[in-house]
Amino acid sequence: MSNTSEKLWTKDFIIMSIINFVIMIIFYLLMVTMASYAVEEFHASISQAGLVAGIYIVGTLLGRIVTGRIINHVGTKKILLIGLILFPITMSFYFIQAGIIVLIISRLVNGFAVGIASTAISTIVAQTLPSSRKGEGIGYFSMSATLGTAIGPFFGLLLSQHTTYSVIFMVCVVFAILALVSALFTRISKIQARTVQDEKGFHLSQFIDGKALPISILTLLFALGYASLIAFLNFFAEERGLLRASSFFFLAYAIAVLLTRPFTGRMMDRKGANYIIYPCAVLFGGGLLLLSISHNSFLLLLSGAIIGVGFGNISSAFQALAIKVTTPEKMGLATSTYFIGLDIGLGFGPYFLGYLVPFLGYGNLFVGLGIFMFVLIILYLFLHGRKDHLVVNNYLNRDIA
Repeated sequence: MSNTSEKLWTKDFIIMSIINFVIMIIFYLLMVTMASYAVEEFHASISQAGLVAGIYIVGTLLGRIVTGRIINHVGTKKILLIGLILFPITMSFYFIQAGIIVLIISRLVNGFAVGIASTAISTIVAQTLPSSRKGEGIGYFSMSATLGTAIGPFFGLLLSQHTTYSVIFMVCVVFAILALVSALFTRISKIQARTVQDEKGFHLSQFIDGKALPISILTLLFALGYASLIAFLNFFAEERGLLRASSFFFLAYAIAVLLTRPFTGRMMDRKGANYIIYPCAVLFGGGLLLLSISHNSFLLLLSGAIIGVGFGNISSAFQALAIKVTTPEKMGLATSTYFIGLDIGLGFGPYFLGYLVPFLGYGNLFVGLGIFMFVLIILYLFLHGRKDHLVVNNYLNRDIA
């Protein structure tokens, strides 16, 4: 049972959530404006513009891999400050108008800084939350990212219509500096900088936590469904004459997540991940199927809400699960491993799914991915579902031992 007497909303938890919210706003704000900036300012081709937008996630992935390796040796607070110092510095490179190559490099290094900072933030949150409320706490924390996904694109499109790109970049730099200042007020316990025994030579285990790897693989595969929405929803909506309604799709998604995560987080702590993953996977697949047959605004927005309940809760449950299956001293590495799967799915998924669009069309692509989500239920059963009860018992007994 979840012990609600254990404090959840500590000062550090609140500050980390705010910083994560700010980073996500900047992330999605720039994601929806960078492609058009590359075309308008540097006369980039469509493929180059796509690279400008997507290379950021590659940088984030590299940042996570490096951070997961060193975070237990350097300490979470130091890593956090390093990432948040580099964040506005690398973002200032956007003001250098020296060509498309410089812009691509700027996006890569800026994403690298975000990978460092966001991995440290998630690790700090995981380490400060009480064991019996870990799922609930991560559910609340991940809502900061959900809000960023809804507000960031809206804010970015609004600014792009009423101001210059230089002003957009300046706003982002100011937000990033505010995030850095906020981090200075945290007091991360030194015990959280515990180190693990060094391994000589090069080993994959230095960058990937083996116990969290199955969860990372599942995260990657489920993320393909969400990646299709990020990449192709507008094209699909235009094809169906629902372009205006599509602007509210992710708002419906975010509202559904905000309304359900507090309950799903507590349920995961009490009963385990299976009670979340199985029904939410069904909802995710069903939401994609409903989207594929949407010919009016109501069905489109309803599918957004259903997908929000589905994938929105799957992603936070997997994040909590990656931490629960590993040892306390490897929380940083496990967090990095989870996000590596998420980044690969969201960053490279649209590229590979794009090859299917000419053959399937957008509607049939969503049908195929909806069915794929149902298939992943079986994979989850074999990779984790059968032993989830052991994870629940072992994890809640840590504090008792």
